[in-house]
Amino acid sequence: MSKKHHEAHLHGKTSFFSKFQEYIGEFIYGGIDGSVTTFAVVAGAAGANLDSAVVIILGFANLFADGFAMSVGSYLSTKSEKQNYEKHKAIEYWEVDHLPEKEREEIREIYQAKGFEGELLEQVVDKITEDKDRWVDVMMKEELEMMEETKSPFQMGLVTFISFLLMGFIPLIVYVIDYTRGLDADLFLYSSVLTFVAFGAIGYAKSYVTSTSRVRGVLETLFLGGSAAVLAYYVGVILESMIS
Repeated sequence: MSKKHHEAHLHGKTSFFSKFQEYIGEFIYGGIDGSVTTFAVVAGAAGANLDSAVVIILGFANLFADGFAMSVGSYLSTKSEKQNYEKHKAIEYWEVDHLPEKEREEIREIYQAKGFEGELLEQVVDKITEDKDRWVDVMMKEELEMMEETKSPFQMGLVTFISFLLMGFIPLIVYVIDYTRGLDADLFLYSSVLTFVAFGAIGYAKSYVTSTSRVRGVLETLFLGGSAAVLAYYVGVILESMIS
């Protein structure tokens, strides 16, 4: 295994998913929110003994409203990061144009702190400051500790919305089938099984993105999703007993 390939393997960039690396995290977290919040609605409705039609209405209302809200949030967050970066980059360009000696001294201090000194330090400073774009890029990374946001705000929002809808639909599948064809089964039980399988899959995928324990990722997602469902279920039970 070459050194370059080994490094890529360590950073999780050797799989088929590497080309989508920037968006995998957003897809997974959108899916987690979609499945957890929709299943919580289903659990609350089950606790209140509501029929399939009501569960479907509440579930799909949550699915599209929350999914859209999350996608808008993702879009605005990514766009704000890009705008903030561009604002500070423009300031750095202004400072390089109008305060070159001050900015040059800041470059010197940055690399002096890294251990460069004497003639080598001056060579590094000269090399960086001879090109304005390189100069500004170094200031952005080393002084402001800011990295340019390469992800598209629109694509981030779209990925979030799609993942929310796809994973959030899983808890509703059984109820949709029951409404259209009729099922002689415990709907909430089957919905729970399907959803917990989805929780496990999402937890496994999350651990891939974060490079953490697969078992821990699965158990953590199952616990969080299950906790939300239990809370919603008993809220439904309590409210149903109070109202009826």
